[in-house]
Amino acid sequence: MRTKSFFLFIISLLILLLLGSCSPPSKALPTDSPSPTSIPTTPTPVRGCSAITTKATPDASSSVPPVTASDYVNGPDNASVTMLLYCDFQSPQCEIFNKVLAQLQKDHPQDLKVILRPYPLPASLVHSLPANMVTSLDKSQISTQAVLAAGEQGKFWEMRNTLDTKYSEWVKLSTGKFETWATDQAGLLGLDKEKFKLDLTSSKTTTQAQSLFDSATRLFGSFNIPTVFINGSLQSRAALSYSGLDSTISLIALGTHQFNSCPPFNIDPSKQYTATLHLEKGDILIQLYPDKAPLAVNSFVFLAQKGWFEGVTFQRVIPGYLAQTGDPSGTGLGGPGYYFNNETTTALEFDKPGVVGMANSGPDTNGSQFFITYAPAPDLDGQFTVFGQVIKGMDVVEGLTPRDPSQSDTLPPGDKVISVTIEEK
Repeated sequence: MRTKSFFLFIISLLILLLLGSCSPPSKALPTDSPSPTSIPTTPTPVRGCSAITTKATPDASSSVPPVTASDYVNGPDNASVTMLLYCDFQSPQCEIFNKVLAQLQKDHPQDLKVILRPYPLPASLVHSLPANMVTSLDKSQISTQAVLAAGEQGKFWEMRNTLDTKYSEWVKLSTGKFETWATDQAGLLGLDKEKFKLDLTSSKTTTQAQSLFDSATRLFGSFNIPTVFINGSLQSRAALSYSGLDSTISLIALGTHQFNSCPPFNIDPSKQYTATLHLEKGDILIQLYPDKAPLAVNSFVFLAQKGWFEGVTFQRVIPGYLAQTGDPSGTGLGGPGYYFNNETTTALEFDKPGVVGMANSGPDTNGSQFFITYAPAPDLDGQFTVFGQVIKGMDVVEGLTPRDPSQSDTLPPGDKVISVTIEEK
């Protein structure tokens, strides 16, 4: 499924396999695009299914110094996403980005690790700036020194957070008054104030701040902030919105849970299968069609039994058309790590409400995303696999929260699938 923020991934990540194979009509067709966090290579066919052999996004860029023990790191060691951030504490642009970063850390506590490399503009260069910029960067260096001085006592991140949350208190102070203010804040953080005061303007701290600027300038050639790398990949300024980075982190995190092979074929097409979607709003009972869409039903049952759908939201709900889910990343771009073939037949069409179909990004690219129709949708016939029918709980489907990512980046939370129960008879 395509959203307004989709172009952000083009800039920051690698080209998608089969991207854009569905040209959306007035009502965008349900698509299930592969994750842009990896490079699809030669697939391995298995009973009409192809595993996507991937090469992970690089962990480091040759142009960026590697992470070392001297770096300031916040987040779990085993996080799937490492954000390397070059920023200045006084910069209004960085202050805006700090709000984005705080929300990302709140929403991805297990998946995001942040490495912060302060990028202070030396006081000696501030007065060479245009007059309207001087007051916005006159404490660029001293604020960095304050965080470094706190770091000498193990409170780098605490002081950084203080500068962020109390930005309006200190940003317009004179340099001298800022030093007094920062020393008082150090005391509130439980630091040795006298040591902090000495460290704040010591030759060691001043040299360290200058070194941080020199190192970044050698890399970027100019004072350009914020500068962000995700797993070693430089992010465009256009990609630094919350929605863009949230989607990127979600997709990379999903990549660590994808399957590296097609599911074993374990269903019996001669038997009957039902699936119950347990939602916060109620249950949806689906009659599956293993005899007419064995690949789709087999994959669905496999994923349900592996817990793939637990916590997944209905990321796209278009009243009068369809409701789509099945992507744990919530972006509409995530899949399970394999594709399987279309199974279309004139015996099963999108001719009534409650028809359950597989989303795809083109012929034979079915994955984990599926949708439920609200009304007859003949425009989908022949392009998408029908593999089930809602037989109870259509009122729950009709009560799902409308969400159209193609129309807005600001959307209400999607309704969540708690779990899926499979029954075989």
